[in-house]
Amino acid sequence: MMAFMAISVSAVDLPKQGFGFHIGWAQPIVRLNSPTSKDTLSNTVKLNGFKVGVVYDASYVAGFGSSIGLNYTFGASNSGWNSTTMYNYPKKRTMIFYHQLELFVDWQYKFEVAKETYLMLYTGPTIQCGLDFGMRTVRQEWDPVTDVVTTIYGERFNAYVIGDDDLDPTHKTADNALKRLNITWGVGAGFQYKRYFLRGGYDFGLINPYKNADFSTGNHTRGRLDQWNIKLGVYLWYKD
Repeated sequence: MMAFMAISVSAVDLPKQGFGFHIGWAQPIVRLNSPTSKDTLSNTVKLNGFKVGVVYDASYVAGFGSSIGLNYTFGASNSGWNSTTMYNYPKKRTMIFYHQLELFVDWQYKFEVAKETYLMLYTGPTIQCGLDFGMRTVRQEWDPVTDVVTTIYGERFNAYVIGDDDLDPTHKTADNALKRLNITWGVGAGFQYKRYFLRGGYDFGLINPYKNADFSTGNHTRGRLDQWNIKLGVYLWYKD
């Protein structure tokens, strides 16, 4: 990956190059899969947020080239207060906050469909690094009688509550700790007109992002960290 970055940055004689930024929508998807205990340790949580980053594009031969850049991604999810038939029974909800940096390298091919107008297909890896102030679960309990909300912050890199609304942060089945690093492989398509471009795709998690957590069931945690994204950008510098 670093070799591709070095080649691209040093290739000043390439006929088509561009450096710019993009911003758009992102939907990180936290998946949990424990085959031996599917009913109790299986869940999928979708977070909605945004992505912003910088990107460098270069074409090497005909329309074949690469796109390299760095993103910051934020996502959040709110389960809403759980329903209860008793007015004086405390209600509970779970909120998840997700912050990370992403270094990506995409190999792409651009089809020129009209003058300065392109359709593109791309694929490539991304290294994700969770930021220290993010990726945590917040659990809240609300007592409708006293109208008091109690908040318990989960440890950093906790993924989410797995069907267990116990507010005790030491409860073994309450949280799943995520590793800081994750690797994905993305596929997508896009459109470019002059300096402006639109890209969208899906990133598949390649590794198990969970730590070796041993829950009360004794199972090793397995899963994936995927992501949908759509980005709108502009090249601040462009050579065509």
